[in-house]
Amino acid sequence: MTPQTTPDQRDEPTTALVVDDHPLFCDALTLTLQSIADFSEIRTAGTLEKALQIVGQDSSIGLIILDLNLPDVNGLDGVVRLRTAAPDALIIIASSMADNRMISHALKAGANGFVPKHSQRSVFRRAYEAVVAGQSYVPDDYIDPQGGQEGSPDEALTRLASLTNQQARILHLICEGKLNKQIAFDLSIAETTVKAHVTAIMRKLGVQSRTQAVLVAQEARFSRVLPSDG
Repeated sequence: MTPQTTPDQRDEPTTALVVDDHPLFCDALTLTLQSIADFSEIRTAGTLEKALQIVGQDSSIGLIILDLNLPDVNGLDGVVRLRTAAPDALIIIASSMADNRMISHALKAGANGFVPKHSQRSVFRRAYEAVVAGQSYVPDDYIDPQGGQEGSPDEALTRLASLTNQQARILHLICEGKLNKQIAFDLSIAETTVKAHVTAIMRKLGVQSRTQAVLVAQEARFSRVLPSDG
């Protein structure tokens, strides 16, 4: 009997993308994917920009294996920008930076699963099967740093409410994965002005990076209440 597809379950992807700047790891991950599923095509990219170019041109990419340590990525920005560029793709992080806090933040940033980079092929298989079934995948020894409790949306909303309208617009664009130069163009302001606003936004939200600001925004589902223009 064919199992029924649950609302969260996905059809198995037929095209995958491996994003890693080490050719040997790219080859190893490609072979691993070929062994665990029937992909018609597995593409590779050594930088985030190349990966964004690929998903922008090929909407059939259904699975992305992403290394966090890329030459053109700062922290979890790669996850955020790929999730924005490929909202329907499954994203599994394969990284050596596998502490509990990093895993938790990666999932909040949009990843479907997290596999320590040097895991056995069987672990990648379990991760793949889990995310296709609509579940998140974390390592067996993962301990939620928040004890299974989500951050308070009310606390996030309180911090977000302190932003000016212009700062709110800029944070909205940051959540879309846009860079300072793109934000300056969209809002018809100087890039130095954008940088000043970003600094003020991070200070008001009590965070140290753009990615952390996005995570605060996601806690409050900020994209639903922010103005998208004007």
